[in-house]
Amino acid sequence: MTHMSSTNINIRMDADLKSAFEAFCKDVGLTMTTAFNVFAKKTVDEQRIPFSIGREVPNRETREALEEVRQMKKNPSAGEMYTDVDTMMKELLSDV
Repeated sequence: MTHMSSTNINIRMDADLKSAFEAFCKDVGLTMTTAFNVFAKKTVDEQRIPFSIGREVPNRETREALEEVRQMKKNPSAGEMYTDVDTMMKELLSDV
């Protein structure tokens, strides 16, 4: 069995980016070293930059909808109440 030798590399990056990256790695169960090694291995194997690894980040519209639901849960009288689906759908589909 062939033993692969290790080497160290130094990478310069913004301190805030490093902190955010460390937090992300911890969140997904990786060390920064493992994350960089995964990146390097995948790049070499596929001969391309592999930016498909990640997690879903809600867009602005989704974040606003989630916040609206949170506010409606806090204050149920703030949302529109309907007694039948037809009225609700008619209002939702109108250009009001």
